[in-house]
Amino acid sequence: MRIGLLGAGPWAERVHAPVLAEHPGFEFTGVWARRPEAATALGGAYAVRGYTDLDELLAEVDAVSIALPPAVQPGLAVRAAEAGCHLLLDKPVALTVPDARAVAEAVRAHGVASVVFFTVRFGGEQMPWIERQAELGGWFTGRSDWLGSVFAPGSSSPYASSPWRREKGALWDVGPHALSVLLPVLGDATRVTAAAGPLDTVHLVVRHAAGASSTLALSLTAPVAAGGTGMELRGEHGVAQLPERGEGPVAALHRALDALHTSAATDRPHPCDAGFGLRVVEILAAAEQSLATGAPVEV
Repeated sequence: MRIGLLGAGPWAERVHAPVLAEHPGFEFTGVWARRPEAATALGGAYAVRGYTDLDELLAEVDAVSIALPPAVQPGLAVRAAEAGCHLLLDKPVALTVPDARAVAEAVRAHGVASVVFFTVRFGGEQMPWIERQAELGGWFTGRSDWLGSVFAPGSSSPYASSPWRREKGALWDVGPHALSVLLPVLGDATRVTAAAGPLDTVHLVVRHAAGASSTLALSLTAPVAAGGTGMELRGEHGVAQLPERGEGPVAALHRALDALHTSAATDRPHPCDAGFGLRVVEILAAAEQSLATGAPVEV
């Protein structure tokens, strides 16, 4: 399956490009970016073409892997779906519900496969853990802490220069990761209440369709010494904790591409497809509304 890369920034360079070049199920065909010189440079590093015309690339590939900001991704994803390309999408799918819905509708209308790359959802130890907890059921409550230090003093994060992360904060950057694990285990969200913490920190209380509740603490500005992630479930089977991540995003992207390849070959939607990405955006938008109004929001 021929695949093209859309984007040539740090995430594309560090994660997407090397995985596309290595994955046995795909032929890395070319790179397109908003900066043509960056597409040429990144493509040259892997002996593939840097395209200046997006439509030309879309006509020559079967799938695209998108590594672009979430405000840019939706329009390009729709164009790729219209061209018949399967989609490896980044999280969040979009920053507004209408944009996310446009992507999901384009996927359905044009019959292409889609997978949203939530890094933890495709983790080597996390994937079977999520599936096991969903099978067990009987969970009473969940807790998820995603305390990043991207913008904290002393941070060495390569994403500290990301304009969209600085504008939208932890809710939209790490919130999708937390939801991508909680929703398949505890069920869909029905109501969300949000409260602001220090700097960009946000606290969420989520009610789930099966009756459970969960709490989320999200930040990109936590002190470096206080940063970290963790998830805990409590219910009929006792206490279960999400395994710590022992690998980087490269291995997870390999699994996401495996999932895209399987979905395209079998014509069966993946649980983490554009429709799921839309649902995550709907919940984040509701949380943003709750922050503004101080009231719970039904989702």
